[in-house]
Amino acid sequence: MSGRIRLTLAAWGATLLAACALLPLVRPATWLMQAAFLLAVQAGVGAAARRVPLPRFVTVAAQLLVTLFLLTLVFAREHAFAGLIPGPEAIRFFAELLESGGNDVSRYAIPAPLSDGIRLMLVGGVLVIGLLVDTLAVTFRSAAPAGLPLLALYSVAAGLSDGGSDWLWFLLAAAGYLMLLLAEGRDRLSQWGRVFSGATRGPGGEPGATAPVRTGRRIGMVALGIALVVPLALPAMDGGLLDPAGSGVGRGGGGGGTISAVNPLVSLRDSLNVNEDRQVMSVRTELEDTSDLYLRIVSLDDFDGTTWKPSKRSITTVPDGTFPTPAGLGPEIERAEVGTTISTADWYGQDWLPMPYPPSGVSIRGNWRYEPVGMTLVGDHGQDTRGMTYEVRSLDVRPTAEQLAGAPEPLAALKREFTQLPDSLPDVVHRTAREVTEGSASDYDRAVKLQDWFAVSGGFEYDTQVDVGSGSRAIARFLRDKQGFCVHYSFAMASMARSLGIPARVAVGFAPGTPQADGTVAVGLRDAHAWPELYFEGIGWTRFEPTPTRGSIPSYTQPDTEENALPDPARPSEAASAAPSAAPSASDGCTLERIRLDGGCPTESAEAVIAAGGDGPRWYTVLLWALGGLAVLLVPLTPMLWRLRTRAVRLGAHGRSEADAAPHVLAVWDELTDTAWDHGVSPDESLTPRKAAARVVRLGRLDEEAAASVHRVADAVEQVLYAPRPRPVAGLAGDVRRVITGLRASSGRSARLRAVFAPRSTVRVVWQASAWWAGVRRRALALRPTWRRPSRQQG
Repeated sequence: MSGRIRLTLAAWGATLLAACALLPLVRPATWLMQAAFLLAVQAGVGAAARRVPLPRFVTVAAQLLVTLFLLTLVFAREHAFAGLIPGPEAIRFFAELLESGGNDVSRYAIPAPLSDGIRLMLVGGVLVIGLLVDTLAVTFRSAAPAGLPLLALYSVAAGLSDGGSDWLWFLLAAAGYLMLLLAEGRDRLSQWGRVFSGATRGPGGEPGATAPVRTGRRIGMVALGIALVVPLALPAMDGGLLDPAGSGVGRGGGGGGTISAVNPLVSLRDSLNVNEDRQVMSVRTELEDTSDLYLRIVSLDDFDGTTWKPSKRSITTVPDGTFPTPAGLGPEIERAEVGTTISTADWYGQDWLPMPYPPSGVSIRGNWRYEPVGMTLVGDHGQDTRGMTYEVRSLDVRPTAEQLAGAPEPLAALKREFTQLPDSLPDVVHRTAREVTEGSASDYDRAVKLQDWFAVSGGFEYDTQVDVGSGSRAIARFLRDKQGFCVHYSFAMASMARSLGIPARVAVGFAPGTPQADGTVAVGLRDAHAWPELYFEGIGWTRFEPTPTRGSIPSYTQPDTEENALPDPARPSEAASAAPSAAPSASDGCTLERIRLDGGCPTESAEAVIAAGGDGPRWYTVLLWALGGLAVLLVPLTPMLWRLRTRAVRLGAHGRSEADAAPHVLAVWDELTDTAWDHGVSPDESLTPRKAAARVVRLGRLDEEAAASVHRVADAVEQVLYAPRPRPVAGLAGDVRRVITGLRASSGRSARLRAVFAPRSTVRVVWQASAWWAGVRRRALALRPTWRRPSRQQG
């Protein structure tokens, strides 16, 4: 087997081994067999093109074209010409399929089902990585940089996986990379003929591994061992690949640590944003009025101008027995402790534990940690809610409107933390908040006016088809268009409350579910919800409901509680259509009268579950901008890159026979004269090699060592041109490198910079292109039929 074939197989295997890291993300794993076959075809095309041989850029172009044909054949043959050649319709179909795959990735929890969009992303991604690895390692014979795309493939998979077996996938990817390096090393050694130390003999006289190969294996194994073991001994690093606790949110055995500001909306979207109303939880509670049974997952208290997210908080072990009293809750507020038993579906994997707020105690098995500020539980070291049954004791806090209206000023530190707003927030948010709450006597009155403005009198429409949006301008757009769902309403009310000096945050979880005949409450996907919580000293964090057609209006936001009955618990929220409502909420929405008469409002569809970046640019727009930026960077560097590549080819490996002597010597001479040209010594084709060498030495002001190197190369050129049987001359590449060093030393800074970034010799590309075009025209003219004019002579 030739070295090139061995290197091609190593590149194919290394890509597949790195792609195995994607296996835990999707089920079933049949996509890997398809990717392996298509990758083999791609590699085979490259091997055939190199066998011809074709120029390197033609080889890469052929592989890229075949890859596009293969993807078209597998995924879009019904939209392509002859089922193989992609046209505009096929390109549009690919874009739709990739967008669908992106939505599926956001929608499903790991492991996600293998939809067509996800399959295209996986197979296409592996083929792109495989093409990069094959191009670098085989076509350009540089295996070391090929580790970068392999690392990118592994890193994407490791960043999305749960982390339980990351070390196994790392071992496979590392083994593939080492195999690739070893294959390249054997290929390079084979070009020198006999290996330096000769072949060793193993037991029984069998040939053993050569010394350089054995050394390479040892170095590779030592490096791999260091990469796995050393991180375990470094306290500054968060564990190594073999650390069983390396994937959790907390660190250490004492239950302490921190939880980072990763947006939990992503997990909600993964678990809940599906197109069917599947049951997420079954809840049995002692609470009499189940219309107030909101299950809170986490609170978002950090608004950075782009989105709301949880702050980075310290976490600790779950308190034994009773939890601490919620922040701000005074003894004079009426409350009752209720018990709730929650059972989650086997497929529902959420890192945060759904609980009624505020919890006073939890009985649950598994690895969970407690975040005291938000009073939430988060899974540690891969723990989630799949198939869990747990009991929660919580407080049913019953403040009155008078108590909320008379709440004193909160502590300065708390108010400062929970009223922060980014400078990028549009002025329309604060201005609208002041206009809506004009004439209010207390923060409570302002909060109620904001809630009623959104839910009743503001003319807002409930519409789940509106994109979530991102950035501070999304809130201004929502206030202008007055269309959206729970995310828009909760984000906007919390921002407006903060602009008025009221501490606010956003809670994420589930609205009240549907009571069942057996006394339980079924919580489905369409009950996913977000709502604002505002802080009042003496009461604590208090729920408000600004979203029309969702949940229930809290009784304490209605001053005349005797005339405003609570919603009927027997009729919780029902699923609403995803289409926009026909009229604004002021006339046909979820009004207070409708709540009193109908006992609640329908809930949003599954599409209302929070998604990230809906208002941002499409993926292909980002890709085009990235490619454009890369082109802007590469175009000025193209002459330098071309010269570096040309120099590497001319001075690189070559044959050692007499037939190979002439091409190598002439290539070395071309590199010497071009380098001198780059440094200001223009070539003179009329001179003999010896006189041309003397001219380079004189004009280039070379020292004795560099001058001797120039003359040695010139002597070799004369031997090739005039000797009957030219002999190979060793060390010419080293001579040219000494000449390059001498020319750089004798040149000024501007001349050196120009020789690197704008080499004069790159004009040869234009000459070559011109000569090629002239040849094409000559061949075309030779093929054109000639017409003989009829003779005008008359007899």
